[in-house]
Amino acid sequence: MQFHRKDLSDERLVEFYKRILWPRMIEEKMLVLLRQGRISKWFSGIGQEAISVGATLALETDEWIMPLHRNLGVFTTRDMPLSKLFMQWQGAREGYSKGRERSFHFGSAEHHICGMISHLGPQLAIADGIALAHKLRKENKVAVAFSGDGGTSEGDFHEALNTAAVWDLPVIFIIENNGYGLSTPVNEQYRCESLADKARGYGMEGIKIDGNNLLTVYDTICGVRDYCIRHQKPYLVECTTFRMRGHEEASGTKYVPKHLFEIWEQKDPVKKFESFLLGEQLLTETEVETIRAEFKEKIEAELIPGFNAPIVVADVDEEIADVYAESIEDFEIERIDNSMLHHREEGPTKRLIDAISEGLFQSMEKHSNLILMGQDIAEYGGAFKITEGFVEKFGKSRVRNTPLCESAIVGAALGLSLEGFKSMMEMQFADFVTVGFNQIINNLAKIHYRWGQKADVVIRMPTGGGVGAGPFHSQSNEAWFVHTPGLKVVYPSSPMDAKGLLIAAINDPNPVLFFEHKALYRSVSGSVPEEYYEIEIGKARHVREGDEVSIITYGAAVHWAEDYASEHPELSVDILDLRTLLPLDYSAIRASVARSGRVLVLHEDCLTGGIGGEIVAWIAENCFELLDAPVLRCASLDTPIPFNIELEKAFMAKSRLAEALNRLMNY
Repeated sequence: MQFHRKDLSDERLVEFYKRILWPRMIEEKMLVLLRQGRISKWFSGIGQEAISVGATLALETDEWIMPLHRNLGVFTTRDMPLSKLFMQWQGAREGYSKGRERSFHFGSAEHHICGMISHLGPQLAIADGIALAHKLRKENKVAVAFSGDGGTSEGDFHEALNTAAVWDLPVIFIIENNGYGLSTPVNEQYRCESLADKARGYGMEGIKIDGNNLLTVYDTICGVRDYCIRHQKPYLVECTTFRMRGHEEASGTKYVPKHLFEIWEQKDPVKKFESFLLGEQLLTETEVETIRAEFKEKIEAELIPGFNAPIVVADVDEEIADVYAESIEDFEIERIDNSMLHHREEGPTKRLIDAISEGLFQSMEKHSNLILMGQDIAEYGGAFKITEGFVEKFGKSRVRNTPLCESAIVGAALGLSLEGFKSMMEMQFADFVTVGFNQIINNLAKIHYRWGQKADVVIRMPTGGGVGAGPFHSQSNEAWFVHTPGLKVVYPSSPMDAKGLLIAAINDPNPVLFFEHKALYRSVSGSVPEEYYEIEIGKARHVREGDEVSIITYGAAVHWAEDYASEHPELSVDILDLRTLLPLDYSAIRASVARSGRVLVLHEDCLTGGIGGEIVAWIAENCFELLDAPVLRCASLDTPIPFNIELEKAFMAKSRLAEALNRLMNY
């Protein structure tokens, strides 16, 4: 192993040694504590420190890094104190995540580190979003994302690299190729000679380097960083290395041939760099021993607070409160009083689709940091033409066509949020959200609870049936997301609501899934104020007052309920439009139950697992004394939604609405 110091001073080289030795000695101590049963788990990066340390040293301290669980050197090189890191590893409240996350599954905006999730691949696209933020601001910065050799098999790897290349983003993708994904050797992961060869397929440069040579890693990342900034392009760096311990300590290493340990022991990044400095007479053996002794003493001192951290006492109110970020607004906006909303007759008549477009347009004018992303949303105006004309007004930097890769774009949206941007992603059809599901459920939804980072993202979801579009363009999948704390789920049924709720969703610092029923786009019209206004998320709308039966519903089903009530004037029907499904307006639900004593929960989604079941359960638990009959549900069939119009009609809950109400009234 040859070390080339280039223009690095003697003092800088000694500092590099301390930087790489520090995480090694911490790890050695952690392994001792693990054997003693004083800590519960450890993912070792011994043998791979040169990559983490060298790459971090090559960056500015305000450039974001997306590390994984074998990158202790990233955290220590960013000067995160061991005392607090240890409290994090121990699950103490005084760590970085209030005891809510394990080991390295956390982040710190102060240190520009975005914590991993166990799924690994989704972190790569976050770097895309951060780099996009730098590009939009014309900042000379890069974002860095780590992947293991196993992670390169994930679809997220492909999507993130492809998006970075297509958008010319200054991202450095670092692959730590240590030969194994847990126990799976690389010959069972890929067939290319080198992972760096994949770069060419994405239209970017790539290089394979010795990941155990600290100076090689540092010099390479320095040069690559300059390239990415100068050319505004991504770069792939494959670092060859070896994992000297198991995937985690419980896994062992029996699956690894013994001779590999002997080979790689000779390439130990810490020992080799130490030998180099001794050979260059930049350090003496005595100085090495002094540094090690100081580090040992420091480790022991910094572990004390972790071992003495108070036992965590759960505060349920705080746990719930920390799921969502608080809204802090620095502008004035009219909020329409929800109790009077259905009496308001201001503004011209607009279709639902026009109201959504207007709300989005006005939000773009209000927020210069709002970025729109989606397939075909620029010149084409989107599949439903909601963003038609936007690109001429706001430009392609803010109205961005995306490659066909939903997961990467959701991840990029989160990356933009880390840098203070707002973003709206149009999911071309709500059905397509399945390929971005992981990012939404495990990254967007959980990040504020995990380490206090907001995800200022709106995902628009054209949804629903009634247009003969078949099983993959007509699903009602809102219930998938209502189950996920950290998300907000909004589903308007009227043009006035659609505009006001979309503006509120964009102003909200939390991830909002905004469902838009396709069949209502051009079939429903109503008065819409021309000004920029909000309707509060989490508040239902009382559509119609009645005292014989309540229909609690949302989306297109609101109109089914209104039509039924108009056709049956002999029945006094109370109609409640939920509008927001997460969080639910339980006060409004209770008030509706109290008005009639008989309740039908109506929705287009399938019966089993639909949100109706949750609402019925809540009413039974909290409003039993107000009921005159069992709470009934009316929902669509438990089948995929069919294409044929007659089959679709039979599928829809609407076809069983009259029967359900008759059953309820005859109880």
